[in-house]
Amino acid sequence: MIYEGKAITVQSVEDGIAVLKFDLDGESVNKFNRLTLDELRQAVDAIKADTSIKGVIVTSGKDVFIVGADITEFLDAFRLPEEELLAWVGSANAIFNDFEDLPVPTVVAINGIALGGGMEMCLAADFRVANEKARVGLPEVKLGIYPGFGGTVRLPRLIGCDNAIEWIASGKENTADEALAVGAVDAVVDSQYLEAAALDMVKRAISGELDYRARRQAKLEKLKLSPIEQMLAFESAKGFVAGKAGPHYPAPVDAIKAIQKAASYGRDKALEVESAGFIKLAKSSVSSSLVGIFLNDQALKKKAKRYDKVAADVKQAAVLGAGIMGGGIAFQSALKGTPILMKDIREEAIELGLSEASKLFAKRIEKGRLDAAGMAVALNAIRPTLSYGDFKSVDVVVEAVVENPKVKQTVLAEVEDQVREDAVLASNTSTISINLLAQALKRPEHFCGMHFFNPVHMMPLVEVIRGEKTSEQTIATVVAYAKKMGKSPIVVNDCPGFLVNRVLFPYFGGFAKLVGAGVDFVRIDAVMERFGWPMGPAYLMDVVGIDTAHHAREVMADGFPDRMKEAGRTALDALYDAKRLGQKNGKGFYAYETDKRGKPKKVVDASIEGILAPIKHASRELSDEDIINWMMIPLCLETIRCLEDGIVESAAEADMGLIYGIGFPPFRGGALRYVDEMGVAAFVALADRYAELGPMYHPTEKLREMARNGQSFFG
Repeated sequence: MIYEGKAITVQSVEDGIAVLKFDLDGESVNKFNRLTLDELRQAVDAIKADTSIKGVIVTSGKDVFIVGADITEFLDAFRLPEEELLAWVGSANAIFNDFEDLPVPTVVAINGIALGGGMEMCLAADFRVANEKARVGLPEVKLGIYPGFGGTVRLPRLIGCDNAIEWIASGKENTADEALAVGAVDAVVDSQYLEAAALDMVKRAISGELDYRARRQAKLEKLKLSPIEQMLAFESAKGFVAGKAGPHYPAPVDAIKAIQKAASYGRDKALEVESAGFIKLAKSSVSSSLVGIFLNDQALKKKAKRYDKVAADVKQAAVLGAGIMGGGIAFQSALKGTPILMKDIREEAIELGLSEASKLFAKRIEKGRLDAAGMAVALNAIRPTLSYGDFKSVDVVVEAVVENPKVKQTVLAEVEDQVREDAVLASNTSTISINLLAQALKRPEHFCGMHFFNPVHMMPLVEVIRGEKTSEQTIATVVAYAKKMGKSPIVVNDCPGFLVNRVLFPYFGGFAKLVGAGVDFVRIDAVMERFGWPMGPAYLMDVVGIDTAHHAREVMADGFPDRMKEAGRTALDALYDAKRLGQKNGKGFYAYETDKRGKPKKVVDASIEGILAPIKHASRELSDEDIINWMMIPLCLETIRCLEDGIVESAAEADMGLIYGIGFPPFRGGALRYVDEMGVAAFVALADRYAELGPMYHPTEKLREMARNGQSFFG
């Protein structure tokens, strides 16, 4: 044994060939944590000191190669002062450089995933051979940073500037064949031949058949582009990528700038350029937010996995109500492999649901994400029915009928008599109390909420709502079914609006106050879109449906009259009374025309002013900052109340619910991280500035205590 550690071993196998194996003790995958980096330093030094070694193969003892950096550990490094962080990155790069500079040829055998730092390890080798399952890439931009272990330096010199920009700026994972096509790997073989192929390749390099020195030299020099070629390549790429990434996500464009600036330098100077830009991004609030989202998402997955132990297996599902929502639920269930019955009392509704599912399958075929055979299988997994004939075989029933408590109670009681006693019933309700609906049932322990967001196929969140009598197995079964459907479930407790809509309606309440104060709703939309929302509040209400929003607002006002009951008529009331229901009938805050692709396009409608005039009771001069605060303070405070009231269990779940459910700007990390970024004390002081606007703007006593104690939500 040449070197033996807890993450890495190096041993001689034959004819002076050494195998450096990553096999992190106690973990299911390899990742670059401090231990692994420290041991890689020692392993490289041990190889350098052993003059009998003629070549090195790098392998993995896990089912994958290296999944990337251990971001939980690296977050601590990101918090270091800039000089210390620069020294830390420099020491890591020195390890990769020393590996790259070994006096013998090196070959990496990539089995499965090699992402981020894992891929940068591969790039430091002379040759790369991958198995057919390999997926490789540099996804760091998704965390608000770019590669920091030489990825922006080595990849362009290996696969060319254009290909490297596409890989790094998009952050996408690439298949083994895609990597082979651009030269990121040198061979792709069946898994069973991977190590034999790597061994063969290193022997050919030792014999001189493969010129490893020439391959290595290209990574040590400047990029081989003339000044004009550089200008054309980089300037056009920056413009295109900036348009795709948007103004709030600087990492993709900064990565291109780093590649451009380093193009005229050799490796060591180029790495200094990369490190300087990497550190700037690592210290940014955007990176902090996106890393926070990544960690929150991991926590959500871990929590959802705990339910697997008690969840019943869902082999057959059913949806009641075959409209757009029912069709969307049926599509998602069938697509992910769970057969589903789609029941309605009207033939035309069944046809609508099937049509919706068929359209969604057709779109996947258009985008190359499904073939005709796959579509046929999935469509056959949706069985339309007008009766309860086959419901004895159903494990979970999702009720998705009209949002009316009496109708829902009637339907739920009816279906309860048609299913097995152990079958789970779930209501896809956006606001109605699960405890109220459960009053109609004989077995309330088998009932919970399962709130999908529209459009079902696009929105990742499912709120799983626990009623007072809901059993743990019911929750576990519905969480498992949501996961099986490809969704991110968050378990919440019952209250009007649950988590997401309870938080959304104070935001809409702030909007109502702004319009009532004479602020143009088009301006409000523009300000909030610049803030980072995918659409402004007026446009969002048009998309949701003015009637739907009006009904939900009434439910929320009844549930929380102290702060959500409006003192007088609002813009929502005015539009509802004028039967301007939004996109669904072509007129809401905006009017809607059909564009060339057949999609609704919003246009400003002059007649709206006359409809809104009666509800405008003042005309105040407000800044863009005021507009943001009028809307964001109530949203953040209601999120805090949900956490304090135990509606949601953790700050991570609260923030992810808003990001996945209503498109809260990811680069801001969620409502609670937004408050943390500002500082709890500063947020309380800001809310107090707007206290005259009413109870929605009044911090809770517990939040004031947090402010006094210097506490935060994420520590």
